[in-house]
Amino acid sequence: MAEVQDSLREVQTLLARQKRVENLVHRQDMPRQELIETMVHKQHLNALREKLTQMPTADVARILEALPQDESLLVWDLVALDRGAEILDELSEAVRETLAATQVSRRKPIMLNAFELHNGRLRQIPVESRAGLAATQPIWVDVIAPSAEERAWIKEIFDLKLPDTDDISDLEESARFYIEDSGEIHLHSDFLLDKADESRNVPVAFVLHQNILFSVRDEELPVFRLQRLRARIQPGYVSEGKDVLLDLYAADVEYSADALEDVYAALEAVGRKVLSTNVTDAEAASILADIAKEEDLNGRIRRNVLDTRRALSFLIRGRLLAPNQHEDARQILRDIESLDGHTAFIFNKINFLMDAVVGFININQNKIIKIFSVASVALLPPTLIASIYGMNFKFMPELEWSYGYLYSIALMVISVAVPFAVFRRKGWLR
Repeated sequence: MAEVQDSLREVQTLLARQKRVENLVHRQDMPRQELIETMVHKQHLNALREKLTQMPTADVARILEALPQDESLLVWDLVALDRGAEILDELSEAVRETLAATQVSRRKPIMLNAFELHNGRLRQIPVESRAGLAATQPIWVDVIAPSAEERAWIKEIFDLKLPDTDDISDLEESARFYIEDSGEIHLHSDFLLDKADESRNVPVAFVLHQNILFSVRDEELPVFRLQRLRARIQPGYVSEGKDVLLDLYAADVEYSADALEDVYAALEAVGRKVLSTNVTDAEAASILADIAKEEDLNGRIRRNVLDTRRALSFLIRGRLLAPNQHEDARQILRDIESLDGHTAFIFNKINFLMDAVVGFININQNKIIKIFSVASVALLPPTLIASIYGMNFKFMPELEWSYGYLYSIALMVISVAVPFAVFRRKGWLR
């Protein structure tokens, strides 16, 4: 512990010395001030880095926990690259979350892609700089969790302020689908994300601006991967931003249909368990969990396709589509109507399976209650006999017999056996 305190004091001394020299350089009005400041900064950082390299991992973790946040972040920058994972394991939970979050944010990759038409096909262009984005002529710009820098690029190049994904979950149609005075068309839609461990609806913001489709979301979605693949391999698949938008909605409906097929398959497996001869309480609990999972997925699918229907209805009512695009939108709406029937059928099947499972649970409980009921009835006669013999009447000849108590016990056993024999013959014990 004393060694850790000594190391902490040395680190604090180096940090304080660095701050004093930096403040001194800042106050001086001299030529090449930036160069001097950079050299001094690097000199002290190298000394601090060398000191940290010589220290054990546990000691570095204790120092990070003891320092103020601004100083701990500076120290963390010096050790995170080589020993970051080892040090994080030694830290307390609060400090670990803070430092890990800063590490992830610093290393966040740029997730901005521009798509140009090339020989009738979409060509994906990963964008890593403002100049790279300015050099493109896209019909679709796809952004995942955009940073402030990426938003600034789009604002400067396309004169468009991207919406924030935290503000696109309103249910009111006027807040989800609207047209700006400048002519920008805004659509905020939910897209299904169905994984093995979870299913959820991910909000996506679309903006049609200058015949370019801008899409903003927080994570990658299978529908977008499918759309990129199709547009790259099929010539003439899309010709403008609205085509891309309609195809994304169509792909979302197809993805929802595939998810419904998985729900059908899962419910068939559950149905075979439910319709088996006997279902134990443990099996019933497992079945109920499976049913609840499929019911949740079915509800998300229904919400997803209804949201897509609202978006397409907005485009049709606003006369925002060309005649061929209008027909494509109508076809997507017909596909959604067919899915409505499937989701309704699945809800009915889920209710049937739920009722069946609850019925099996009630049957199992009734079996337990029946055992207690039979036992209660069978034990009434021996209880009566024991009560009579416990009164100790003066004129009770059995009390004088040598085998009086044996006689009473035998009488109790017979009074129990006779009801059980009758119940078994009537089949009430099955």
